[in-house]
Amino acid sequence: MLGRTLTSVFWGIVADRYGRKPVILIGTASVVVFNTLFGLSVNFWMAIITRFCLGSFNGLLGPIKAFAMETFRDEYQGLALSAVSTAWGIGLIIGPALGGFLAQPAKQYPSLFSEESVFGKFPYFLPCLAISCFAFLVTIISLRIPETLHNHKIDDDSKSFDALKVLSHDPESHKVTERNEKSSLLKNWPLLSSIIVYCIFSLHDMAYTEIFSLWANSPRKYGGLGYSSADVGTVLAISGFGLLIFQLSLYSYAERLLGPIIVTRISGSLAIVLLASYPLIAKLSGFSLTLALNCASVAKNVLGVSAITGLFILQNRAVRQDQRGAANGIAMTGMSLFKAIGPAAAGIIFSWSEKRQDAAFLPGTQIVFFILNAVLALGVVMTFKPFLAETQQ
Repeated sequence: MLGRTLTSVFWGIVADRYGRKPVILIGTASVVVFNTLFGLSVNFWMAIITRFCLGSFNGLLGPIKAFAMETFRDEYQGLALSAVSTAWGIGLIIGPALGGFLAQPAKQYPSLFSEESVFGKFPYFLPCLAISCFAFLVTIISLRIPETLHNHKIDDDSKSFDALKVLSHDPESHKVTERNEKSSLLKNWPLLSSIIVYCIFSLHDMAYTEIFSLWANSPRKYGGLGYSSADVGTVLAISGFGLLIFQLSLYSYAERLLGPIIVTRISGSLAIVLLASYPLIAKLSGFSLTLALNCASVAKNVLGVSAITGLFILQNRAVRQDQRGAANGIAMTGMSLFKAIGPAAAGIIFSWSEKRQDAAFLPGTQIVFFILNAVLALGVVMTFKPFLAETQQ
């Protein structure tokens, strides 16, 4: 995340100047190289350096969002960006599951892998290798994708013509002035306001992801569910499947009907109500617990991704095509910083909650979900005017 924070704007500028495709190819190729080296780490610092390099060279999420906006017609851009956010969400579910199944293969599958083999010496190399092979396949496929950035050379005559329009008070001159004023991304409030709200929702999303697994794994006496890692993996897999169905079938209709701001606002508000029910879910058992937890997990992931997708749309509509890479790079910088804070803060809060089981105010895990809801409520409030501004199409 630190590597992405430091380089996302750079890769966005590169994508605006040289095209989306080169940055996408560099990003997927970097996974092949640095993820493989991470699996072969011989000490802690090698692991840290390879992860930092992986984040630094992998600036493809911003250009991918710009690519999606430029590939689809206006009425299908909601579907395009929901596909991006769905892929991201499912990756966060499949990735840890793959790690759980393939890590330490010499211990998990001694009949297939020897302790003397490379997989015995490097117990986390197999899941890294599997992901690197997938990334290599994606890199090969990406060689055939089209470039969507179209640079149109503006000659001196056209610039002079614009200047003459301003000087002659032509009715079109105000459009030229407005375009020049919006050339600075740091003065583009519709963009910056949507990025700030995006960072708040990203902080909540990352903290929730961390807390959900801790909560499900923790013993019943601490307000948890007492689930095993395999049980948590099953819930996450079901959540990913439900997320895929909703985002690729219903989200685009909701976005076209209500608009991205209303979808984000409604999704955040419903998620607050849903999270408030989690301490009550922990009191269930048996089939009722399984059913309630899976339904809640699917709904929470759908609402979270729907809210973030709406903000993706606002960010990309707030800028011209030649600024989308840099704009998404700024968004990625902020998001990466907030997502770096999320897991650490969530872990500290959860540990603290386990020490206050008998507190008079919001005992145990109730305080955890209250804090999560406070962050989410802040994000929802910020979707209203005058804070959040939408570019008029």
